[in-house]
Amino acid sequence: MLQNFIPYSTQSIDESDKAVVIQALLSSHLTQGNITKEFEAQVAAYVGTKYAISFNSATSALYAAYKALKEFVLQDIFQKDSHFVDSVNFKYARRHKTFSILTTPISFVATTNMMLAHDMQPIFGDITMHGNLKLDGLESLLRDDTIAICSVDYAGNSVDMEAFRQFTKKHNLIWISDSSHAFGGSFDNKKVGSMADMSIFSFHAVKPITTCEGGALVSNNDFFAKIAHRICNHGIEKKTLYNHDCVDIGFNFRLHEVGAALGLSQLKRIESFLAKREEIAQFYNAYLHNNPFFYLPKEQPLIKSTRHLYPILLDSRFICQKEHIANKLMERNVGVQVHYKPIYNFSLYRSFNYPILRNAEDFYHAELSIPCHQNMSLELAKKVADSIVSTFESFS
Repeated sequence: MLQNFIPYSTQSIDESDKAVVIQALLSSHLTQGNITKEFEAQVAAYVGTKYAISFNSATSALYAAYKALKEFVLQDIFQKDSHFVDSVNFKYARRHKTFSILTTPISFVATTNMMLAHDMQPIFGDITMHGNLKLDGLESLLRDDTIAICSVDYAGNSVDMEAFRQFTKKHNLIWISDSSHAFGGSFDNKKVGSMADMSIFSFHAVKPITTCEGGALVSNNDFFAKIAHRICNHGIEKKTLYNHDCVDIGFNFRLHEVGAALGLSQLKRIESFLAKREEIAQFYNAYLHNNPFFYLPKEQPLIKSTRHLYPILLDSRFICQKEHIANKLMERNVGVQVHYKPIYNFSLYRSFNYPILRNAEDFYHAELSIPCHQNMSLELAKKVADSIVSTFESFS
């Protein structure tokens, strides 16, 4: 058994992080200061977008994204945009006040809970066995009121950004990318977040970089950025120093200065974080190759993964024993988790009577996420791998 518990993912905090956090704590502003503005500017520059708005969580950023999307349709903004002026779906949704979004069932529930918060219905498509939304067959799920597609970069692996961009162009849809797992990742040398109409990042403690809790919305669209910023700040638009107007129902979704300071410090080390995660993943790929118990993630050309997760898929012989295997691994200090139960199986969603999706079900029943993060050494990764193999051997 491992001496210490090894989580499936965790943060890396060093002395430089501590120093900037203390400096922020001693500054004149603990919130709404210049550190947050600098963090937003650096996130936008890193991703390659015009705007980055920081939030206290990716969930808040998702809420703002769907709000911006809805206002884009209801305010007729789309008719001023050459890409969407002829969108029959947008006109139908605006006229009937109904909205649907194509998305994946294999994600954390925040992805779709925030749709429900805006009376938007998620329409679930099936996934590939990489865990990402499958474009094949998605066209048949389009409804008259479908106005967007929300993809998820599962485990830190980007969707095929070119294919998704073409799909949304063909059907005049907005593309929202829930890239909570994938800050720092890329597809064909294009940064995740640079191609979608709006992209969401998470800076939760287990993500590629952290602000403790936190997130961001990035976009090149002036309207989307304006609405997102407004929602983040109580629905208020500032005019002068003390002259402002509340024009919408908004919230205090702001990221504070201490979190932003940590984020700036972490951003300096993101490439080393990703390199270490990749090193651990490649070690697993080689060391666990051709094992008889489970299948490893297949490498995907053109994708630079953040390796937020290292998911293994159990051989069918072990699926019925997965919970017992997971519990045994936890007893041995190997932190495992399952990502994710298909969203349509939760009680909140059952009233919609969603169909069962074969790949999503098979993926959920087989998937187990094992430790892979920047705090691990190759020596530790070997101990984790050996513990996993011996555990499976005890169940075979």
